[in-house]
Amino acid sequence: MAEFFRKIVDSKIFQYFIVGVILAAGVVVGLETYPGIVESSGGLLHLLDRMILYIFVLEILFKIAAKGSKPWEFFYDGWNVFDFVIVAVCFLPIGGAYIAVLRLARILRVFRLVSALPKLQILVGALLKSIPSMSYVAVLLFLLFYIYAVIGTFLFGQNDPMHFGSLEATMMTLFKTITLEGWIDFMNTQVFGSNIYGYENFPDAPRVPSAHPIAAPIYFVSFILLGTMIMLNLFIGVIINGMEETHEEEEIKELAKIRETLKNITVEEEINLISEDLNKINENLKMLKNRLNTGNTVKA
Repeated sequence: MAEFFRKIVDSKIFQYFIVGVILAAGVVVGLETYPGIVESSGGLLHLLDRMILYIFVLEILFKIAAKGSKPWEFFYDGWNVFDFVIVAVCFLPIGGAYIAVLRLARILRVFRLVSALPKLQILVGALLKSIPSMSYVAVLLFLLFYIYAVIGTFLFGQNDPMHFGSLEATMMTLFKTITLEGWIDFMNTQVFGSNIYGYENFPDAPRVPSAHPIAAPIYFVSFILLGTMIMLNLFIGVIINGMEETHEEEEIKELAKIRETLKNITVEEEINLISEDLNKINENLKMLKNRLNTGNTVKA
């Protein structure tokens, strides 16, 4: 019986069906954000939502049944636990002030697309694996932000109090700068002084205008080089390294599955597999021989 459910769960048709249901769940939740559609077709949307939920329940039951006499092995996989929690939350008797929790659980069902597509699992696994390394890069980036924020507040605080008037304001300005959004305007305000550039719409803002034609370009260009060109590339490098490690782990798991399968194969089945491989090799040799004969005929 377990073999029957295992074949269903592993079949491509079943997997594609579940992916389609997950996408449909996302569409239904999205339609519910339109009050007009809810008012006119709220009953239909609710019916579709319940159907989708019970399909997910059946999927989980099939996967548990596929484990045979060891149903607890279903929870050994973190993605299965993720799916189970999302579906279970939808059955909690919550409402009123906690209705937002139910809505959040329903929209989180779209994230089940990650567990349904192995390639997405690899990407998410790589991101999760990269978190410890990224934390060190984040600490280094924070130190860079803090040092430049202190320098910027001292240098430009009086000239441009709107963007450099306090430590937190300067850090927010640096965040915008590292995304390369509007940093030219920030720099020009310091280069020419706020009495000439940057405060045209706020002429009465309290400030002490002063120009920094040398310090400002050095400050902004060096921060962009260190922050955007180096630090952010470190994040990318850490993620790529995590993806490579995840790919290696997936290959090791696949080899382990193949070995486990080969252990359970009988001698007769093994002979059949070898015969199939030999037949394929013979067919390839015949095709190659025909090509060689055709080439010799053309030359003659």
